[in-house]
Amino acid sequence: MISAGDLRKGLTFEYDGDVYEVIDFQHVKPGKGAAFVRAKIKSVLSGAIKDTTFNPSEKFEKAVIETKTMQYLYNDGTLYYFMDNETYEQIPLDGSMVGDALDFMRENDSATINFYKGSPFRVTPENFVELKVTFTEPGVKGDTSSGGSKPAKVETGYTLNVPLFVNMGDVIRIDTRTGEYMSRV
Repeated sequence: MISAGDLRKGLTFEYDGDVYEVIDFQHVKPGKGAAFVRAKIKSVLSGAIKDTTFNPSEKFEKAVIETKTMQYLYNDGTLYYFMDNETYEQIPLDGSMVGDALDFMRENDSATINFYKGSPFRVTPENFVELKVTFTEPGVKGDTSSGGSKPAKVETGYTLNVPLFVNMGDVIRIDTRTGEYMSRV
């Protein structure tokens, strides 16, 4: 059991029949009245975010979130199959659960999958990936690295802005947390 006074960013707990992760919190001690905890919490199962306040002495059951690194194998049109690297067990996930992670994952790439009570609820790609540029407008002589940017499509179908000197066929490094270009490889 944890109390509301012990809430910290990233902590997961059970509340109102759901599992929540603390996004932000603030301990408030007004001049008059009792202290309270103001928190922004996100449901790890549905993704809904809400602002709420707690009495610092409220108790919650701590939620145990299991994390596994799994390999993305393939999709069959509706389901995406991932394999546990230790047991070689394959699990199918629907597209809504995989979400934006597919923008940065090719077949055979690794991803982190979070489980709550044995059910998967979130897929996260590696923080940095290296993908090949499949389409972008050609660079013009005189373009420099300090110039502007242009859109480029990578092999997964994701489109992002890259510097003018990046050409088709180049391999670039992308930060998956922000979706931004990092460097040319």
